[in-house]
Amino acid sequence: MPQNIRYNNMHPYRSLVAGVDTRIPLDNGSFTTAINFDNAATTPPFLSVVKGIDSFIPWYSSVHRGKGYKSVMSTNLYEEGRQTVKDFVKADHDNDTVVYTKNTTEAINILAYILNQQKNGKDVVLSTWMEHAANDLPWRDKFTVDYIETDEFGRLSMNDLEDKLRKYKNKVRIVTVTGASNVTGYINDVYTIAALAHRYEAEIHVDGAQLVPHLPVDMKPFGTDSHIDYLSFSAHKMYAPYGSGSLIGPKSTFDVGLPYCQGGSAITLVTHNKIWWEEPPHKDEASTPNLLGIAALISSIKTLTSLGMDNIFKHERLLLYYAYEKMKSIPGITFYSHPESQESIGVIPFNMEGVHHSLMSAILSYEAGIAVRNGFFCAHPYCERLLGYSAQDMEDMMRDPKSIFPGIVRASFGIYNGFNEIDRFIAFLNQISLNKKYYVDKYGNSRSRYHIKNEV
Repeated sequence: MPQNIRYNNMHPYRSLVAGVDTRIPLDNGSFTTAINFDNAATTPPFLSVVKGIDSFIPWYSSVHRGKGYKSVMSTNLYEEGRQTVKDFVKADHDNDTVVYTKNTTEAINILAYILNQQKNGKDVVLSTWMEHAANDLPWRDKFTVDYIETDEFGRLSMNDLEDKLRKYKNKVRIVTVTGASNVTGYINDVYTIAALAHRYEAEIHVDGAQLVPHLPVDMKPFGTDSHIDYLSFSAHKMYAPYGSGSLIGPKSTFDVGLPYCQGGSAITLVTHNKIWWEEPPHKDEASTPNLLGIAALISSIKTLTSLGMDNIFKHERLLLYYAYEKMKSIPGITFYSHPESQESIGVIPFNMEGVHHSLMSAILSYEAGIAVRNGFFCAHPYCERLLGYSAQDMEDMMRDPKSIFPGIVRASFGIYNGFNEIDRFIAFLNQISLNKKYYVDKYGNSRSRYHIKNEV
């Protein structure tokens, strides 16, 4: 971790984001400016995105086939946006294609469905213990899935990756790995992973949901060892609402087999005897597309590009280090990530002794106006392992209707967050630590306004 960092309370990006000065009610009836430390789930929109959508709305129309002026404008925005996406992650202009999706989850489901039709004798997928359910469950009913181990700090084991690639020899269809963990924030070395996968004649897919919004991504040229074969990501984590995302990969992959979703817009011609599918990417974009979502994504990418992804990463890294160092002094805090041991995005998973994770989230919200996330963050096996629970332990809890699930509290930062917000966060964590019984009694007993919930 860098030493002698100088922190600045200026907010270079705060004015770019909508809703940052919203006043919200507290439990005591007063109001405070909301603090959002739940950016790993969803970010607020850029003002540029809001304005861009507002200006586009009068021109909104059907995409493809329409001859009206507005329809042509809408189609052009939709199609030209693919190049914006490619440029942002340095995808290959000629060999890659961009499939618009609802989000990363849908993107990975599409990819798993397509690759299931192209096994070519390779029926193994290597996932990891770190994965979000979206990068685990879609593969399970189609391939034999094995999981790359994590070490005692929760970091991915590169040695185990190579051991498993050797074990399965030429049977691995794809290595599918998160670019950055939504739980610990650890940034995985996707280029080394890509080189290992290619050495053993496998491909790589990177779940970029937590990577693409925070630092520069380069898919690298085709034919190079470090080339990223497939990349998926979501707009709602990069300051663009309305529900869109992207799946990027070789056109040749999407040429083969049936599409995941079938219907209008994916077809060239249909009789009762035969279907002629459209060329990729339209083959995998059945039905009327989410044009506003795509417009928001394109606008967000342009704003992020103008700011510089290196600058964004540096700012968020300073926030991470600042908060982490301050939290170390709070009695009873346990961390589940170690940014001093591996480069990380702005995510801090923690618990406070004697305060259930669900109560901590509620107390911070109702008493201080600070939004964090708690539970397993859709990465259940990873969180269970970080907390020291076995699969059998969790099965036993599921069988007991009175069980209260364990979990973790997660603070996650965005480019608009500032050091003064972290100071408020630290001050209130200290207050909770010094007054645990008061807050636990207030929010934890059966007569309180907030009950402990099994949130995962």
